Amino acid sequence: MRSCAGVDGCKAGWVAAIRRSDSSVEAAVFGDFATLLDFLPPDATIAVDMPIGLPETTGRGGRGPEPLARRHLGARQSSVFSIPSRAAVYARSGPFDGIEAWYAAHRRASAVARATSDPSRGVSIQAFGIFSKIRELDGLMTDRPELRARVIESHPEAAFWRLNGEQAMSLPKKVKGRVNAPGMAERKALLATCGLPEAFVSASPPRGAAEDDFLDACAVLLVAERHARGEAVPFPDPPLEDAHGIPIAIWT
Repeated sequence: MRSCAGVDGCKAGWVAAIRRSDSSVEAAVFGDFATLLDFLPPDATIAVDMPIGLPETTGRGGRGPEPLARRHLGARQSSVFSIPSRAAVYARSGPFDGIEAWYAAHRRASAVARATSDPSRGVSIQAFGIFSKIRELDGLMTDRPELRARVIESHPEAAFWRLNGEQAMSLPKKVKGRVNAPGMAERKALLATCGLPEAFVSASPPRGAAEDDFLDACAVLLVAERHARGEAVPFPDPPLEDAHGIPIAIWT
């Protein structure tokens, strides 16, 4: 098996859970995605909890993958954000001079999203909060098309659904914005059952990443390994493509 990594956005940039070809595991935080790519072997398979591929227009529920993944997740479906059109994601980019400028940028992105969606829909604050990371990843996928075969989009709750015998997790990972210990324990146990060392998934996250960010990276690491073995399944199947030829799919 080649080296694989699962990656999630975090406060300090990107947190990666990595399993090398010799089966050793490690976790690290990177300030930008390009540095993460340089850290890994050039043939590493990477699954990232971040939208990849941006359509010109969107329909009900966001891009094609989001509504397809949500239908399997029951009470966990709200964790799948609706991602708008490319024009909306790029409507305003930072840095922003204060909170008012940030909210003004959100309003502008929502206006563009409404103009490029049917039915018309704005942008949630939560989705807008990850736009800078979407743009960072999109720039790499546009400039380096060779990455498209080995850097794939996943989603932790969709990954847990697949790993859990196509059953959504019964407990929430967070409650009112705070980590929910029973929900985290449920996920750690599943990750250990599916082949990650229990000590690894239970360890403190690397500095700059929250506990739930690290656990999400572990979940999508297993999707990266499934993809490397030819076992991962995309929503939709086959994947869509955006105008730049970048695949649009959530892999599980």
